[in-house]
Amino acid sequence: MLATLTFGLLFLIFILLKLILIVEMREVCIIERLGKFRAVMQPGVHFLIPFIDRVAYRHETREQVLDIPAQSCISKDNIQINVDGLVYIKVMDGMKASYGIEDYRTASVNLAQTTMRSEIGKLNLSETFSERDKLNETIVTEIDKASDPWGIKVLRYEVRNITPSPNVIHTLEKQMEAEREKRAEITLAEAERESTINLSEGERQEAINLSEGDKQRQINEAEGRAREIEILTQASAEGVNMIAKAALKKGGNEAIKMRLMEQYIGQTGDILATADVSVLPTEIAKLEGFFDGMEKVTATTQGGKA
Repeated sequence: MLATLTFGLLFLIFILLKLILIVEMREVCIIERLGKFRAVMQPGVHFLIPFIDRVAYRHETREQVLDIPAQSCISKDNIQINVDGLVYIKVMDGMKASYGIEDYRTASVNLAQTTMRSEIGKLNLSETFSERDKLNETIVTEIDKASDPWGIKVLRYEVRNITPSPNVIHTLEKQMEAEREKRAEITLAEAERESTINLSEGERQEAINLSEGDKQRQINEAEGRAREIEILTQASAEGVNMIAKAALKKGGNEAIKMRLMEQYIGQTGDILATADVSVLPTEIAKLEGFFDGMEKVTATTQGGKA
C-alpha cells in the first residue's frame, strides 16, 4: 500500500513537471507537438500536454558576446597580419534560430572570420589601423545581411588586435625611424632658413636705421648751418644798419674812422706777432727801403776813396 502511494505521488509530480512550463525572463522556448513546431513560449508560466508537447530548444534572448579567434589575413599591399575580434549578437526570432541553422553561434563566428578576411584584403596595412571604425561597420553590415534568415541580429563588431608578423614589425620600425630622421632634418633645415632670414632682416633693418640716422644728421647739420648763416646775416645787417644810423649823427664819420684805425692797428699787431716773415705796412716798407739804399751808397763811396 505504501509503495503504491509513493509510486502514485511520484507519477503525479512527473505529470505536473511535464504539464507546467516556466520560462525565465532571459530566454524563449520552442515547443514541438509530436515532433512538429507548435509555438514560441515567451517568459512566464505555460501549460503543456504531457508526452505530446515538449521543449525542443531554449534560446538566450540577452545580448551575447562571441570571441572571434585570431586568423591570418593578407592586406591589399600583400602584408600578412593576424586579426581577432568580438561580435555581439542577439536572438530576435526563436523559431528561425532553431530551424534556420544548426548552430547560429558557430555560424556567426565563421561568418565573421570570412567577412573580416575579405574586408582586410581591401585595405592597406596603414588603413587597417586608421580606418578601424569603418572596418567594423562594414563587417557588421555584411554579417547582418547573411544572418537575417537565422533569426539573429548582429549588433556590432569590434576588431580587437591587429598584429603584423615580426618581419613586418621590424621593417615598420625601420621605416618609422627613417621618417623621424627625415622630419628632424626638415625641422633643422626650416630652423636654419628662418634663422638666416631673421639675420638678413636684422642686417637690412640695421642698415636702414643707420642710413636714416645719417640722413637725419646731415639734415640737422644743414639746417644748423643755414640757421647760423641766417643769424650772422641778420646780425651783419643790423650792424650795418646801426653804423649807417650812427654815421648820420654829428661826429659819426670821425668815430667810424677812429674805429677802423683801431681795428687796423690791432690786426697789424696780431700779424706781426704771429708771422714768420717780416711784415710791415707800406709806408714803413718804403722807409726801410730808403735806408737800405743809403747804406749801399755810403758803402760804395767809402770803397772808392780807399
